[in-house]
Amino acid sequence: MKISNLYQINGVPLLTPDADVVMNWEDLDSQDAGRDESGYMHRMVARHKVCTWEFNYSHLTQQEYSYMLGILNCPETFWFTYPDPEDPNYRQETEAYLSRYGITWHNAKTGHYRNLKFSIIEC
Repeated sequence: MKISNLYQINGVPLLTPDADVVMNWEDLDSQDAGRDESGYMHRMVARHKVCTWEFNYSHLTQQEYSYMLGILNCPETFWFTYPDPEDPNYRQETEAYLSRYGITWHNAKTGHYRNLKFSIIEC
């Protein structure tokens, strides 16, 4: 089991991802934003560049899955630590929440799992 301090939930390190970590930034429009009768978009941005991290772990043992399940069983919101996108040597922290997660139980006999996927969304 490889643990690193790259990503943490409430100070507890996640397993080192063995597959993609996708980062997406999105502006959140207020409910007053929208298109007028001519189709012109009137944007009223409530927040700029809210980040979502999509984690993918391709292979996990029963022990690794149990470790991750313990971390993902977190409060409604938590502190998420992640590498600074501009300089991965530095860490940043933000309040976030877990959107959803899923996994494939690949082989019950050997205790192997595949494709643990979950999203962490900045509050």
